[in-house]
Amino acid sequence: MNLPRNWRRLSKPLQWSAFATALLGASIAHAEQAVIIPAPVQDETPGKTVHSETAVFAGGCFWGVQGVFQHVNGVTQAVSGYAGGQAQTAHYEEVGSGETGHAESVQVTYDPSQVTYGQLLQIYFSVVHDPTELNRQGPDSGTQYRSTIFISDAGQRQIAQAYITQLNGAKAWSKPLVTTVEDLKGFYPAEGYHQDYLTQHPYSPYIMINDQPKVAALEATFKDRYRDKPVLVNP
Repeated sequence: MNLPRNWRRLSKPLQWSAFATALLGASIAHAEQAVIIPAPVQDETPGKTVHSETAVFAGGCFWGVQGVFQHVNGVTQAVSGYAGGQAQTAHYEEVGSGETGHAESVQVTYDPSQVTYGQLLQIYFSVVHDPTELNRQGPDSGTQYRSTIFISDAGQRQIAQAYITQLNGAKAWSKPLVTTVEDLKGFYPAEGYHQDYLTQHPYSPYIMINDQPKVAALEATFKDRYRDKPVLVNP
């Protein structure tokens, strides 16, 4: 579905026409269908460290990616930002050109005694986005919306690559995954108005159609991983 770009900026509740209401209902019904996939065979050992760890994921507009991970038990922070390019181009308007190398990304800080890296990956592939879409998600297209796992060490690389191989072998989707695994060279937090966007603008048409269904799918599919109250950047 191709929506006008300015729909991403609307935040007021709208008086929907009968057509728009039907369109929204159909979109949500479709988006709530999470892909049921097996847990990763390779994963980090739960609670291997008492320290928090971080993971960086890109999978379309960061509003929805952040919104989902903010509802995951064990996640202590999820920050929208940019990864894959240089610091000087890590700005929304520049990244939107698709020429900076950046992807809209989310840095997830988590407690490994409560949730593992592999479990975060399972949510990422199942609920957060469609990993078979090349350089696009929903109404958004361009390399800045690519499906990418940014890894910070050899352990993350091994788990991520093994899981992609596992999911392709299981044929969880009718098409192969296009998710790339890239070294994390830097993560740059996005502008303040992008943080907690799903929570701050729940009635935005873009959020209602594209992102609220993802949170609903998280709750329905990963009941033991779901937390009702999101962990916000700006509580």
